[in-house]
Amino acid sequence: MSGEAANLHMTYAEYCAFERESEVKHEYIAGEVFAMAGRTLEHSRLCAEIVHQLRLALEGGPCRVLSADARVRVEAADVDTYPDISVCGPPETAAGDDHALLNPKLIVEVLSSSTEAYDRGLKASNYRKIPALKAYLLVAQDRPRVELQVCDADGRWVIHEGVAGERLAIEPLGIELDVDALYRDAF
Repeated sequence: MSGEAANLHMTYAEYCAFERESEVKHEYIAGEVFAMAGRTLEHSRLCAEIVHQLRLALEGGPCRVLSADARVRVEAADVDTYPDISVCGPPETAAGDDHALLNPKLIVEVLSSSTEAYDRGLKASNYRKIPALKAYLLVAQDRPRVELQVCDADGRWVIHEGVAGERLAIEPLGIELDVDALYRDAF
């Protein structure tokens, strides 16, 4: 959500039809629809590098890496959003909406000054309501720092941080990310 006021109100079915025809992506939050903000070049570069590392680490396994064009549905919160990156096994989609992914195992958001509070707050709270979600990765744009929130065996969310010179283990997927590689060619 870009911080702008909601510009549309509609049912979920209306939103699905609207989104299929729209040239701009929108988030859906319990009947309110928000146009998504544009991204910086560094945001785009970081997303590309994360996708690259994830694809290499997951190659040959059942998980697939999806770009920001993949919409995720949080049925328990009546929310649809477009995470920067999501990772899932065989995709499960919402009833009546085969464009909405229900079962991401990992969601990645690249933080910006305008979205950080939302990504850490309400959006994180909503994501944690996805039964399949095991990890939520927050990536800073302005410094080499990543934060991984992982759901443990007891259902508690535990935070792990990675900074320059470190590799961050994403245990639910059995992989690691190289923090230095993410930020090597920063703008």
